[in-house]
Amino acid sequence: MVWLFLLFLIFLQVTLIGRVVLLENRDPAKTIAWLCLICLLPILGFILYVVFGRETQGRLFRHKHIPDNQLSRMVRQQEVDLNHCDSFPQPSLESEQKLASLLLHSGFSPLTIHNQIEILINGNDKFQALLNALEGAKHHIHLSYYIFKDDEIGADVLKILARKVAEGVEVRVLLDGLGSLSLTGNFMRSMRQAGIQAEWFFPVRFPYLTSKLNLRYHRKIVVVDGQTGFMGGLNIGDEYLSRDPKLGFWRDTHLKLEGEAVHSLQAIFLNDWYFVTHHEIQGSRYFPQTTVLQSLPIQIVASGPDSNWSSNLQGFFTAITLAKQKVYIETPYFIPTESLIMALKTAALSGLDVQLIVQGIPEHKLTYWAMHSYFEELLQAGVKIFKYMKGTFHSKIFLIDNQLASVGSTNMDNRSFYLDFEICAFMYNQALTERLYLDFEQDLNESSELSLKDIQARSSLERWKESSARLFSPLL
Repeated sequence: MVWLFLLFLIFLQVTLIGRVVLLENRDPAKTIAWLCLICLLPILGFILYVVFGRETQGRLFRHKHIPDNQLSRMVRQQEVDLNHCDSFPQPSLESEQKLASLLLHSGFSPLTIHNQIEILINGNDKFQALLNALEGAKHHIHLSYYIFKDDEIGADVLKILARKVAEGVEVRVLLDGLGSLSLTGNFMRSMRQAGIQAEWFFPVRFPYLTSKLNLRYHRKIVVVDGQTGFMGGLNIGDEYLSRDPKLGFWRDTHLKLEGEAVHSLQAIFLNDWYFVTHHEIQGSRYFPQTTVLQSLPIQIVASGPDSNWSSNLQGFFTAITLAKQKVYIETPYFIPTESLIMALKTAALSGLDVQLIVQGIPEHKLTYWAMHSYFEELLQAGVKIFKYMKGTFHSKIFLIDNQLASVGSTNMDNRSFYLDFEICAFMYNQALTERLYLDFEQDLNESSELSLKDIQARSSLERWKESSARLFSPLL
């Protein structure tokens, strides 16, 4: 019996390896990582592959998008304008037209012109602005988050939402099934009993594990009356207000938007709602005409496993290649693709000022170790690397020269680029970009710079941990 089991195990392993290598045509780095795991731990590797490794996106998301909504009509019109005029709606974006056109086609992201943005630094700014906007809602509130906690700030938000429903406001809430797993059934029931339409995005139901468990809704979106929107890196929980003594000070960046870009946020939320509920929501009342006259071009880019393209990854890569002076990046998790590594090294070797701020106090050891394995080659190319030491670092900012800035939920890692549903705002405005540079400089003051000498002096054990974590990082 033992030899029959061993033969079956070998057959299962060979079959699985054949499927990974021959049928899925996945990223070679992912292939190597899965093969190593399967060979080292055949049974556990098989289980993990079934849950996390299968490429099932095509089947899962065949009917995710509303066939015809405001966003799709905006995209089609801009594609027609681009084909006929060979120029973008904003003449001042001539140097960024390549990037704007890319995001239009790969990210299904129209360029909106008339917008107004308020940069919200850390939790106090974000929640003060958010609670005020929720209190002022007249028609509808659409809210989606990766993490929503049943704590003090979570209760504050829930009270406002329940009160708004009583006033006749439509309230829809979409929460990730894993990120908000700590919520009790009573909390969700209290939402629904209050009249809030609350739904899970890919709920986690043990022991029924499927590949959906690895595909998470990492977006943070709020839309109030189709006129005010919020997006960025901050979820809903007390730790984001620096109230958790274990995590300490929480550094993050969020945006409050008004204007045409809110329509893009709205359309993204409604597509996600349609996928979860199969309920199509449309109408002019969800896309009211904006009164904002200020010119601030923005593209809201949603990326995820439901797309044929890694839109945010492509956007970051293209932006780096367009840079003429400097590239500044803030990201807590830095496990980049080979294309991004090459772009950053090429920019630094070309004489550009390339600076990177990452977390200095680790949240997750494996990603922290894997991140360090990339530092030596970047430092050798001239990239300056800083570790944020004041507290928990969660800000995601991407700055190019004095004209382009991006803020959103996307980390510089494989999970954000390929597995998670993410959202970023690409903003083409000098004043806004310069404002974010000031925040970057402040973060530098609270960071320590890594030197090539220090990195090269690390022990063999540290190098081994980093190399091992890097090998399996495509699976993280």
